[in-house]
Amino acid sequence: MTSLTVSGRVAQVLSSYLSDVFGVMGNGNVYFLDAAEKLGLRFSPIRHEGAAIAAADAYYRTSGRLAAGTTTYGPGYTNALTALAEAVQAQIPVVLVTGDAPSSGARPQDVDQAAIAAGLGAATFTVTRDAAGSITQQAVEYALTKRTAVVIAIPYDLAALEAGDEELPAPLEAAVIDDVDGGLGQVARLLAGAKRPLILAGRGAHLAGAGPELRELADRLGALTAGTALALNLLQGEGYLGVAGGFGTDTAAGLMGEADVVLVAGASLSPFTMRFGHLLGPDSTVIQIDAALQPTHPRVGTFVSADVKSAAGRILGMLDGPASPTASRPEAWRAEARKRLAEGPGHQAGSAETPDGRLDPRSLATALDAVLPERRTVVQDGGHFVGWAPMYWRIPRPQDLVMVGTAYQAIGLGLASAVGAARAVEDGRTLVLASGDGGFLMGLSDLESLIGAATSAVVVIYNDAAYGAEIHQYGSQGLTEKPMLIPEVDFSGIAHALGAESAIIRSLADLSALTDWIDAGAKGTFVADCRITSSVRAPWLSEWMAASQAAKAAVAG
Repeated sequence: MTSLTVSGRVAQVLSSYLSDVFGVMGNGNVYFLDAAEKLGLRFSPIRHEGAAIAAADAYYRTSGRLAAGTTTYGPGYTNALTALAEAVQAQIPVVLVTGDAPSSGARPQDVDQAAIAAGLGAATFTVTRDAAGSITQQAVEYALTKRTAVVIAIPYDLAALEAGDEELPAPLEAAVIDDVDGGLGQVARLLAGAKRPLILAGRGAHLAGAGPELRELADRLGALTAGTALALNLLQGEGYLGVAGGFGTDTAAGLMGEADVVLVAGASLSPFTMRFGHLLGPDSTVIQIDAALQPTHPRVGTFVSADVKSAAGRILGMLDGPASPTASRPEAWRAEARKRLAEGPGHQAGSAETPDGRLDPRSLATALDAVLPERRTVVQDGGHFVGWAPMYWRIPRPQDLVMVGTAYQAIGLGLASAVGAARAVEDGRTLVLASGDGGFLMGLSDLESLIGAATSAVVVIYNDAAYGAEIHQYGSQGLTEKPMLIPEVDFSGIAHALGAESAIIRSLADLSALTDWIDAGAKGTFVADCRITSSVRAPWLSEWMAASQAAKAAVAG
């Protein structure tokens, strides 16, 4: 290999896996960024280190391609920790390249970065002068195979030194877990005997590319289908019930609860998906196929550790043939579902009037869905408003809904994530960021980053001048609301000052400004500062609050 510095070797190896880097330059990563530029990696500067990993994380969620974040050592590194924890808990492959203490020993200002990362569940790979390339490769392969975030640390005193010569091994082939003899035959028999089958797909099914096989399997069985929020519309078609959990309709949830056999494909069955234990009927047989090594929920009765796409294809093969019990599957189950979905209530439409005269977020969401470009990729921060996009907006593909902060229950990562998604969006799609005012203020410095990175972006701020979730959870209990309130911020004015088009949306008629911008070509960034009421409680939050109260009562009893 040609002569390179330690930082250059790290950048060289990374360049064979990725093309985009997000971060803030500092003493600890300046040599790495210099080498990355010379190698042709695209660097997108962000304004706060907290955005470095969040942007790289969202880049992967949007495109399926690896990206890196980078920070300096010490305070730059610690600023990135919340996003690092989110990536670990959401199982997103991402790489953080950071400076670190000198190899000769820590300085007074250094902290034990590897120990901090370990506390978050992230492995640290500290490069050496003689093995900078192989250690970098090991870190990337670990991130990809384990689906997690990793830290590549470059000791400060080694960053600019010449790296030793080394021969790198060939990249690892992706391992496919496939436990065919462990239960696929039993799964096929259970599905073949089902009268009311349901297939519930999660993000693991989407990442495995299993949509076509699962959709064919559903049609063969006459099954109803649903998806988690992270696999929204993956199985869209005849019998599709929409999203499972608190973002779905009560009508759809009722049908899911009547399924006698449920195939869970690549979904972890989180409390939100399971409606806190109320989604599936008590007598339903639950099968889980997942790349995990063990079941992820106590309701799972039959578990197969396997690649979802491969497993679905093999089950289809087991159901083939004229003697197959599914050859003439009756359509009664789907017919009943069609009738009940048509007659049953959907999501509440919202009201034209609210107690405080501000917009009802439900009617606003419906109006925005009609206005926003059809070709859209939606990024949303965490917060009370989190359900309005998956409930009311058309989401073209699973990768077009990037929900950040939900794994770690964080807010404030939305703007940073939008920067990464903007770099990954292709085919002329418009990026749409949905954020609450509290989370938006946390990441405000990176509004400028988004404006610089996005070709076409709409920012929707659900501005209720409060931390809405806390208002409903704790203000409703009589706790003081003073810490929960936010002085109303003119986000439109801030956006305009930074170079974006913007408008304050106080009525649905005010959306005409957004419509005009879209009709003019939807170029650049438009910020819609939507003044919503805090009087409307999201149904998912009501469900969560009821479950929390029931749990407390059970403990007290």
